[in-house]
Amino acid sequence: MKKIFRLERLFISQYLKQLIEYKGDFLVGLFGFLLEQGLNILMIAIIFTKIPDLKGWSLQQVIFIYGFSLIPKGLDHLFFDNLWAVGQRLVRKGDFDKYMTRPINPLVYVLIETFQVDAIGEIFVGILLLASSWGSIHWGLLKILLFIIVIPFSTAIYTSLKIALSSLAFWMKQSGSLLYVFYQINDFAKYPVTIYNNGVKFLISFIIPFAFTAYYPAKYFLTNESPLFNIGTVILISIMLLCGSLWIWNKGISAYESSGS
Repeated sequence: MKKIFRLERLFISQYLKQLIEYKGDFLVGLFGFLLEQGLNILMIAIIFTKIPDLKGWSLQQVIFIYGFSLIPKGLDHLFFDNLWAVGQRLVRKGDFDKYMTRPINPLVYVLIETFQVDAIGEIFVGILLLASSWGSIHWGLLKILLFIIVIPFSTAIYTSLKIALSSLAFWMKQSGSLLYVFYQINDFAKYPVTIYNNGVKFLISFIIPFAFTAYYPAKYFLTNESPLFNIGTVILISIMLLCGSLWIWNKGISAYESSGS
């Protein structure tokens, strides 16, 4: 574990050196993200100028759910975004060979190799939105502890789904498009699940459980309802998904054939 953290520091250091060389790309990407989130929040605000609440949810509560959703997504983006490369090009081009020839677990190497510093903007916006709606929650020591505990498990849901879907490239050679389609469903998790029909609610709760990265834990903090379900299920689902995704990854590694003519 100590070796992994040391390698992580080295990779982050190298990435920051690259960033200094290409500051323009970083700034453009950061501006684009901030603009996108700003427009989304503006749209929510416009909706609430026309209606007093959204299926019983106030503007502050919706903003809290939205902000909460950005934290685990941003952490996954910050540390584990290299999984996209596995699904998009590394397996197809045979570049995954380098991960198989190094004295470190291939998955660990993939996870720590890239540090996406532009995700800091995502996390920053999430923190700002949570801070702006902080007053809508009666905080206590238990809630603060559960908040700290649930964030890494929510992040693990994102990472586990990316591991599983990127692993399909070991058989399909390229799974980036599939990963992209599945990943876009996370946008539904930025809003209260109760505003959707039963089909969408079931999809994002129990098939592709992005709702457990934001809505359900946020619901507990906002309403104090069902901590065993809204918090406990996040932990259970994240563990199950992680175990399943690691099993798929290991099966994929054994099927990896490199590139050839």
